[in-house]
Amino acid sequence: MKPATSATIEQLKERPGHKLTESTSNQSSSSSKKEAPTVKRSGLSEESKVAAEAALARLQQRRENPSFNTSLAAIKAQVRKELENEKTVQPIPAISERKKSTDQEIDVPKNYAASGVYFKCPLISNDILPRDEWKLNIKSFLYEQLEEERGLTACLIIQSCNNNREKIDTCVETLCKYLENIITYPEEEKYQKIRMSNRAFSERVQPIEGAMELLLAAGFTQQMLPNPEGVEEPYLVFNKDNVPSIESLTSLIEALRTAEPIQLELDRNLQVLLPSQAASKMALPASFYALSSEELKREQQLRAEAIEKSQMLRTKAMREKDEMREMRKYKFAIIRIRFPDGILLQGTFSVYERYSEIHEFVQENLEHSGLPFILNTPTGHKLVHEEDGNKTLIDLRLVPATVLTFAWHPSVAEEINNSPNKDVYLKPEVMVLVQEI
Repeated sequence: MKPATSATIEQLKERPGHKLTESTSNQSSSSSKKEAPTVKRSGLSEESKVAAEAALARLQQRRENPSFNTSLAAIKAQVRKELENEKTVQPIPAISERKKSTDQEIDVPKNYAASGVYFKCPLISNDILPRDEWKLNIKSFLYEQLEEERGLTACLIIQSCNNNREKIDTCVETLCKYLENIITYPEEEKYQKIRMSNRAFSERVQPIEGAMELLLAAGFTQQMLPNPEGVEEPYLVFNKDNVPSIESLTSLIEALRTAEPIQLELDRNLQVLLPSQAASKMALPASFYALSSEELKREQQLRAEAIEKSQMLRTKAMREKDEMREMRKYKFAIIRIRFPDGILLQGTFSVYERYSEIHEFVQENLEHSGLPFILNTPTGHKLVHEEDGNKTLIDLRLVPATVLTFAWHPSVAEEINNSPNKDVYLKPEVMVLVQEI
């Protein structure tokens, strides 16, 4: 890993299983639609209309089919074959919501919808890694910067390399108090020394990684001095000659209070699946759960009670409360979008992300980007960006995993159906990501 410049550090400171469910019966879908009250939906926004018109103009310019691609042709032929087979074979039995043991998870990794949850950190590197590996990389990266920018880097270490937010905040306030006392009372000797055995220091400051580096950057050095009882012990002693000016302490206080942890970006772990692959990859790895393995085992023991409870007469409010409690057991969700040609696009999302993120994910992978579309849930609810964009995955009951069906918005559906490219959905460079069987 190459050392970063101080400019990079400034940039860092400034930056602020369940089964996959899909509609399997036209009858059930239509019945759910009948029960739902009719809702008058608004049309496209002016901005969306302009984008759609531009995309349609591009589409109309392509009078001929795209150049023949043997790889894509083979994929489409395989999909057609699988879709025909789906009509003749029995439905795949529902899998259990979670693996029955850790050993079984290890034995059948091919059943996983995703191998894990991965993250990016563009400020440091282009690697895509699990969170735990990123924690080690971030820590290593920051300690490499200490010689170049000790004060600000120490602030980032405090924020990024410790886990307990309450203890971090307490440490920051204690450090700020030390420095504010020096600024306010520059001639008071008692504010120039910190007894390291002092309870406030030993409990609030010393255990927090990066705190000692911050004090050294502020001009403190560790020395052995006699305590009030005359016994020598370690102290941190402030020396104004170790800092450019007292004003620099003010800047350090501001950095302490405004620094934020280095953020990771959730990687979508984009996958493109054939129908047969989607049917066989339905289990979620442990990293998707908010519960520990011990808690999961305990919950499994309670399943018999849950089944018994489900036989009791319960109100709608009680059922919804249980449903929300179930969804909050997850940190991440798998979302699959099934296109009319049978291909499925898959991505990983945080359960607290909004529908707009799903919409953007689909849009950026479409061959005809900019055209409006609708995603249908297994219950028949139509998700429209203008209306559902700010709703979270939990709000929309898309957790822990679901399959959404893609359809063009009625405003452009007719024109697309009259186009020679009507059966083209995903970009060619995305389609070639179809996993080998």
